[in-house]
Amino acid sequence: MTPLGHCRLILTRHAKSSWDDPAQPDQERPLNERGCRSARELGDWLASRGYEPEEVLCSTAERTRETWARVAMAPLEVRPQVRYEPGLYQAGPEKMLAILRTASAPTVMMIGHNPGIAEFAAMLPARVPLDPDFRRYPTAATLVVDFQIADWSQLRPGEGSVMDFTRMDGRR
Repeated sequence: MTPLGHCRLILTRHAKSSWDDPAQPDQERPLNERGCRSARELGDWLASRGYEPEEVLCSTAERTRETWARVAMAPLEVRPQVRYEPGLYQAGPEKMLAILRTASAPTVMMIGHNPGIAEFAAMLPARVPLDPDFRRYPTAATLVVDFQIADWSQLRPGEGSVMDFTRMDGRR
């Protein structure tokens, strides 16, 4: 739980998806085996650090929904409200910001797609992480950023404090 007057965003790009069927519509592509592992690793990572969302805003694409389902397999103490948002599918940073401003819980996880999620991640903190993977925001990359605001409607880009950044590769 975050302190009063404090909001936390856990911003996640979906895990690695399958390209086994080139005729499959983009929105219906599932996770591949590596993606399944990395999403589960991400859930364990979040739980181990106490980064537990109270609300999840997730794109309606199959790979984002599966990413959340695998993350949620971790031993999380909080069972968040999950909202599947069609507007997050291939959203740009402005659309992502507008959707985030509608969130109601202090700790929110947003699961989306590149290139929009990389652009959104770069515009949120006062200083971006020095990690060489941050700008490209690979699959299963996750930024944890805190804001000194009472609720999400007050969010302004460039005012967040980076708490953590990771990416899971699912190769173990």
